[in-house]
Amino acid sequence: MSHKIDNVDAKIGARIRIEREARGWSLTELAEKSGVSRAMINKVERGQSSPTAMLMARFSGAFGLSMSTLMARAEMQEGRLLRHKDQPLWIDPDSGYTRRHVSPASDLPVDVVHIDLPAKARVALPASSYVFQRHLIWVLHGTLSFTEGETFHQMEQGDCLELGAPSDCVFANESDEPCRYAVIVVSTR
Repeated sequence: MSHKIDNVDAKIGARIRIEREARGWSLTELAEKSGVSRAMINKVERGQSSPTAMLMARFSGAFGLSMSTLMARAEMQEGRLLRHKDQPLWIDPDSGYTRRHVSPASDLPVDVVHIDLPAKARVALPASSYVFQRHLIWVLHGTLSFTEGETFHQMEQGDCLELGAPSDCVFANESDEPCRYAVIVVSTR
């Protein structure tokens, strides 16, 4: 793992601890609200474990934040220009999913995230990660098999989907080629 990614994991862990402590929550309270074990929370907060996309979604849902907002608070510095070399990169240790935060930190209620989903990879996210926000998914390259609750969408390059009410979602790349897509998140709070 690269130093830059290790550093992001440490920043994410520190941010989760800050968010938990700002709410006056114990490890047990965050565990109850997120469905993540106390032991795993402790490992993530100390930077000893890289959180998966599912864990990040559970933490963000417990805090009432979008996953993008939680990660931006951990990773980003203020400024109107965010150069490619400075865009925070995070890799899900389970799926190999690579997430690059593209939009600069600002007071705009919008986040833009670039995702690389490897061939045959699958990422499931709970409905709690979509509360208080609207999402657009725009396929930039390849194909994305996306399940939103009970609804399945087979998306091709150039397709853009607006998500409906929060529901459990699955992002899957069933092809032999990587899939690249952008997620545009608009906060509704």
